[in-house]
Amino acid sequence: MEVDPTRVCELLVGLPAIKVLGVDDVRDGPIRVHIETRTVRPGCPTCGTRAQVKDRPQVELVDLPCFGRSARLVWHKHRWCCTDVDCPMGSWTGDDPRIASSRAVMTDRAGRWCCEQVGRLGRTVAEVARELGCDWHTVNDAVIAYGTPLIEDPERIGPVRALGLDETLFCRQGPWKSQLWCTSIVDVTAGQLLDVVDGRTAKGPTAWLEARPDAWRQAICWGVLDLSGPYRKTFDDTLPHAVQVADPFHLIKLANQKLDECRRRVQNETLGHRGRKDDPLYRARRLLTKAHERLDERGETKLRGLLDAGDPRGEVRICWHAKEVVRSIYDITDPELAGEFVDQLAGDLQDPSCPVEVRSLGRTITRWRDQIVAWHHARVSNGPTEAINNLIKRIKRIGFGFRNFAHYRIRALLYAGKPNWDLLPTVDPAEIR
Repeated sequence: MEVDPTRVCELLVGLPAIKVLGVDDVRDGPIRVHIETRTVRPGCPTCGTRAQVKDRPQVELVDLPCFGRSARLVWHKHRWCCTDVDCPMGSWTGDDPRIASSRAVMTDRAGRWCCEQVGRLGRTVAEVARELGCDWHTVNDAVIAYGTPLIEDPERIGPVRALGLDETLFCRQGPWKSQLWCTSIVDVTAGQLLDVVDGRTAKGPTAWLEARPDAWRQAICWGVLDLSGPYRKTFDDTLPHAVQVADPFHLIKLANQKLDECRRRVQNETLGHRGRKDDPLYRARRLLTKAHERLDERGETKLRGLLDAGDPRGEVRICWHAKEVVRSIYDITDPELAGEFVDQLAGDLQDPSCPVEVRSLGRTITRWRDQIVAWHHARVSNGPTEAINNLIKRIKRIGFGFRNFAHYRIRALLYAGKPNWDLLPTVDPAEIR
């Protein structure tokens, strides 16, 4: 069977209504495929007179890799002009958005492919740029152009029953490595990143929530947060009807932190220096923060022996017992009993005979009493928010950090925001450009 090589080449290129003019294969360079569109002479947009070709400009576009090599599509365009000398139209260039949008440096299919590779699969922009044999900015601009409509899709964010807020480090900036933070807004029921806002104050999440429809906000029943005053203010101001829930992990983390502070203070007071490898309290630091039920008989015996040797006034031992009692809050299943237990515990921890760290923990529990007890009603936590933050940190790691917050936001939302990727073929990048 006789095969037309030109037709085979057009099938391999895979673009609609094009004619392959030729292929340049340069050693150690990209493959260049020369094409033109099959078109009839158009009429003048102003007067309707049949146009004629004025010029054939060549536009080189970055295309998808071909046979393991980078490729370029050299598009021989038609620049038309009106034959009517009295027509003010002048000349215009024919375009085909199925190949590439106007003023683009990348083909449409390559731009959509870049967006999915970087956004959905979590590849780095530099890695995709190397594969295409193009500049970093070319790929990043494509991700922004095709990805922005996906993350701004109003259907991406559905009804939310439990909303979580948590901060994560954005970058370290300047000669003193000043920390810049951002806030993740998460649907903890669906495990979906809704958005990322700048800063870890109440301003960012408050403005974001106020921009949402009233009906959407009214549907939120629970507001999950760590022991953060700014986030509590956000819920107080924008979601006063939602019941605030203190995340169990952060309360237990605080108890462990106070225990560690007590251990270091007692270490300095008794021995006059920071912990060294042979000091009893330093050797006990891991055993102290370990859950009591996870200690076997040998571990518990070792812990008590180290406390006897390095804790003469029993302050660290009291702090350790306080930490374990705080953990037992979440073993209670009855909400009313949990409320009574928390009230009693907060009062006991503030007894003057307790170490200063234990009294501080008791005051914190008093301030957050309602949010702590609310967990026994809601049974929701910021665990999904922490999981989302891990996904964001993965994007930061492979990109070796970010400086531009807009780039950081779009990458995080494309990867963890659960956009509708079925909409990618319908995106018009010209609207963003």
